[in-house]
Amino acid sequence: MSGSNHLSRRDFIKFTTGAVGGIITVGIGLPAVGFLVDPALKESKAGKPIAIGKLEEIPVGKPYPFSFTITRVNGWERTAANYGGFVLRKSADPKDILILSSRCTHLGCTVNWNESANAYLCPCHDAKFSVQGEVLDGPPPIPLRHFNFTIEDGVVVIVPVEIGQEG
Repeated sequence: MSGSNHLSRRDFIKFTTGAVGGIITVGIGLPAVGFLVDPALKESKAGKPIAIGKLEEIPVGKPYPFSFTITRVNGWERTAANYGGFVLRKSADPKDILILSSRCTHLGCTVNWNESANAYLCPCHDAKFSVQGEVLDGPPPIPLRHFNFTIEDGVVVIVPVEIGQEG
């Protein structure tokens, strides 16, 4: 009465150990893989429209400062950085607007509007930009960068690109 379906103790222990090990591996492995892959599947927030102000509140002929924060998630690292610029309404025409980045094109310092100098001044290396953003003095190689914009329901909206590549 020897049966070919007889399972020895040794085979039973091997089977049980393999089954329990497989269950533990799947129980730990799937969440671990999900944890590692999750950051790559998250939607990037770069390039989202940012409202910078109502058109009616922006004065004509004078730079209007604005700022915004971009939060970037790189894997498990979350960084937030502040950026800004100036809106210049050249006339009452809603399409006659110039939006400049406030980052100096030399080393990225923040420029400020100086009313008495009628220019944007960079505190780092005494760079000077005209109201239109052209280089007047100092080491910057190119003018201030421009933001593209739209006007939606009376609100000026920009879509920032990678910093350092505006406009």
